[in-house]
Amino acid sequence: MEVEVEKRAALALEAIRKAYGTEAGKYRSTMFVGHHLEELPQSYWEELTGNPSPAPEAVLGLLELKSTWSEREIENFDFSLPGDVTDYMLSVRFNDAGEIEELSMES
Repeated sequence: MEVEVEKRAALALEAIRKAYGTEAGKYRSTMFVGHHLEELPQSYWEELTGNPSPAPEAVLGLLELKSTWSEREIENFDFSLPGDVTDYMLSVRFNDAGEIEELSMES
């Protein structure tokens, strides 16, 4: 089971990164990155990336798996930034076949 969680977490992060800057990611990963770059202090970014104004790819590279949960056999993976700096998460839901069904930004 743990191997499957790691595999799905990697697939979820890849989907989040691929969605950035696309129409599909407009209200998801693109909005998440833009919001946090505007709202969080430059000191936060400098501490974690070495840059007070990191590139979006660097922000996405910081995402951590915060929780996984299941509902009706669907696996949900929630990612957010390190530390207790935001209530927002990027959530990825898998269907029963292990394919990504949905990517959303949640608060």
